[in-house]
Amino acid sequence: MTNTDFTTRAEELRARNETLAAAQPGLRARNLAQALGVSEAEWVAAGCGGVRATALHGVPQAIFRELGTLGEVMALTRNDWCVHERHGAYLDIQAEGPVGLVLGPDIDLRVFFTAWKSAWAVEQDGRHSLQFFDGAGVAVHKVYRTDATDAAAYDALVARFAGESQWPVAESYAPVTDAEQVEDAQAWRAAWLGMKDTHEFFPLLRKFKVSRLAALTAAGEDLAQPVPADAVERMLQSAAESGLPIMCFVGNRGMIQIHSGPVQALRRTGPWFNVLDPKFNLHLDTTAIASAWVVNKPTSDGWVTSLEVYASTGDLIVQFFGERKPGKPELTGWRELMVGLCSAPLAA
Repeated sequence: MTNTDFTTRAEELRARNETLAAAQPGLRARNLAQALGVSEAEWVAAGCGGVRATALHGVPQAIFRELGTLGEVMALTRNDWCVHERHGAYLDIQAEGPVGLVLGPDIDLRVFFTAWKSAWAVEQDGRHSLQFFDGAGVAVHKVYRTDATDAAAYDALVARFAGESQWPVAESYAPVTDAEQVEDAQAWRAAWLGMKDTHEFFPLLRKFKVSRLAALTAAGEDLAQPVPADAVERMLQSAAESGLPIMCFVGNRGMIQIHSGPVQALRRTGPWFNVLDPKFNLHLDTTAIASAWVVNKPTSDGWVTSLEVYASTGDLIVQFFGERKPGKPELTGWRELMVGLCSAPLAA
């Protein structure tokens, strides 16, 4: 695409966006792009909504490793139904291969770089951010500058990787081939009971070539059982009242972001149930919850339970655990909370 073609396409999209935004004020970038029939990456590249975007070039890992120079920022990871925001610094960054890690006390991430295709430095309404997109133009992670961020380091990062803008080409996701039913439930249950670590679950799904929901359905109620859709709200309210520290995982194709610690300020705003703490915000669209499950896995440290919430597409929206580290048993208070949500006994 020539510079002239880029400019023409951007101008056309900005004009369409202005018309839509005037007719439906309050829509965010993701929703505006969807309504316009383009990806969010295209929306950013075109400079819609007053955006000033600078394309960042270089392998994703190289850009990502520089986030440790910024000091305190706000990290944001979301999917279609849930937004996870965490303030802190990128510490203990491991980003050499296709899978990366950030293991700081505040910013805790699992990164899947094979999904990362484009990156932009974005300025909009006085806010500065680094935004990373997958091949379909969907945002996988955003890093927002705050008053506590090293602004000079931020500017240096942008200058180092800035390059000529190119129109993002949206690619379709590969079709999902996971089976929606477990063929041999007995073998699956035996494999589940043989786990020594919760991280063995995903490789087992790949081995059996089944979806997460199919796996839960076939496991048996003592290992995975459905609970009411309001279980997340009840759990968060109980944790806030008792001070019980939890872990909250929200992810997409390119990122999983984790909060560990207590939650305090809870508030409902329309369909959204929110955690609004100083360092951690969570926004969950509870109308999107098609099913919720308490999941019970054996590990070398004892049984570990999670609360998992799924959309009608079968995608995992958000996942909760009691706060824990490898080598330590699950918190008694968390186990009791999970058992209290269940109508049938869990394996113990």
